[in-house]
Amino acid sequence: MIKQVLTIAGSDSGGGAGVQADLKAMSANGTFAMSVITSITAQNTRGVTAIHNVPDTIIEAQIDAIIDDFDVEAVKTGMLSTATTTALIGRKMKQYGIKKLIVDPVMVSKSGHELLQPNAIKWLIQDLIPLAFLLTPNIPEAERLTGMTIRTLKEAREAAKALYKLGCQHVLIKGGHLTENPATDLLYDGRYFRMYKGKFIDTKTTHGTGCTYASAITAQLALGKPIADAIEVAKTYTTSAILHGLSIGHGHGPTNHFFFLS
Repeated sequence: MIKQVLTIAGSDSGGGAGVQADLKAMSANGTFAMSVITSITAQNTRGVTAIHNVPDTIIEAQIDAIIDDFDVEAVKTGMLSTATTTALIGRKMKQYGIKKLIVDPVMVSKSGHELLQPNAIKWLIQDLIPLAFLLTPNIPEAERLTGMTIRTLKEAREAAKALYKLGCQHVLIKGGHLTENPATDLLYDGRYFRMYKGKFIDTKTTHGTGCTYASAITAQLALGKPIADAIEVAKTYTTSAILHGLSIGHGHGPTNHFFFLS
């Protein structure tokens, strides 16, 4: 039977990030993808122009409907927007005993628009991160969660240790913003570090990269791969999606989730 995975995130009307990117990446990685929409954004490759947050009652109803009927192997969270929604997701994940929870702490869009309200960070740290099998912040998100400055791999290691202490089982710091060894990601499990070296790609077709990467990892974990292998496969997939990115729109174009079909 095909493995079933769930994304809980905001909708990107431009199709390059958010729930749309999650569904594409999860499908491209061999799973059946389902969604709970937390926010509706008016968005394109240039930026976010409006946000409408879905009522928590509807978010809860979406989660209940999915888990009542499907065998959810893994769950990935993205844009949660508000404090009440963030706390709700934590309660529902605990209620249903979700073991493979991948928390992508989406805070700011590529164009600089706030996607997580500042007062929600407390609830992210308190209610959701401690439930995470894997936390996947990029450098700015890791800096915001820890209060540290991260420019080098040494600083990334110290940040990973601090994030691990928040209660998650694994931390993957995505290194696209590193000034030293850019595109090198760092996994920490509380004992050991593992580096995933990559080649920095100078391109504008990077919209939705973080969503795509975390979703690919989620799919690979659902398929039963150990975490180190799941990340390796997902990084290779995401790199190819960037290399074959789509030059559409007039801003940061999206990655090509189905590059292998063309």
